[in-house]
Amino acid sequence: MWFAPPREIPVRLHASLPAAHRRPRRTAWSDANRGGAAIDSFLEGPCFDQAGRFWVTDIPNGRIFRVGPRDWEVAAEYGGWPNGMAPGPATGAHAGALLVTDYRQGLLRLDPATGALAPVLETALSEGFKGLNDLVLDMSGAILMTDQGQTGLQDPTGRVFRLWPDGRIDRLLSNGPSPNGIALNRAGTHCYVAMTRSCEVWRFALRPDAMVGKANCFFRVPAGTSGPDGLAVDAADRLFVANPGHGQVWGVDPHGQPLFRLDCTGFGRMPTNCCFAPDGRTLLITESQSGQVLAAEIPAG
Repeated sequence: MWFAPPREIPVRLHASLPAAHRRPRRTAWSDANRGGAAIDSFLEGPCFDQAGRFWVTDIPNGRIFRVGPRDWEVAAEYGGWPNGMAPGPATGAHAGALLVTDYRQGLLRLDPATGALAPVLETALSEGFKGLNDLVLDMSGAILMTDQGQTGLQDPTGRVFRLWPDGRIDRLLSNGPSPNGIALNRAGTHCYVAMTRSCEVWRFALRPDAMVGKANCFFRVPAGTSGPDGLAVDAADRLFVANPGHGQVWGVDPHGQPLFRLDCTGFGRMPTNCCFAPDGRTLLITESQSGQVLAAEIPAG
């Protein structure tokens, strides 16, 4: 990088998965993604619902947690692999719900009051997904989601879809080397996608049709065992990039210049995703190696 070293922002422990919810075991997911290790959890999908409650997913165990100040409540436990999660729009069919991208079952909706899950989109024109990963909603309520599967540099065919409120679906990208986290700039004019296996974050303009032109590499993380994962954008339009492998979260300005480095290695090397609390300043980070949620206070822009 040809920039000044990014400013270091300290991280602290916010919450730890209680021992009662830790049951180390091998699963089909850990066989494929963690080298067959027996693990008790793999946290992802941090988000706040419309009522300001904090939620995370646990992929291999098919669990969705509501995280309180002291206790973690299992809101849903089922036979899927939930990954990304986001609150539904204020109005429309998914108002009040949480939307979940599930690797096995496609796009789901969760009723926060009852924990009931229902399918929203299980296929794209009858074709199964490779494995949905993460999602973000635009101002119209359209859902943009990454279809990662096991794609990578050996198979750069990962996809990004957009599901409109009226049911139309666009395939925006189909050449991604492991599309993972996804976010929008504050104006909703551009989309960021973390390409995990190429260690890049791509950026492209959004149009009302499915045409995408001039997608470019916006930011690169250092090469290593795992590239960028979850993304979040703050009120100053700065992009925060979770980087497992290196155990870092990077903060980047709207021009792609690194501003901040949040070192999570005191807790683990797998910060998988992040989101902002309702105060707009506190960044919460799922650290999946330790089964913890970390927090950091981000300076105002």
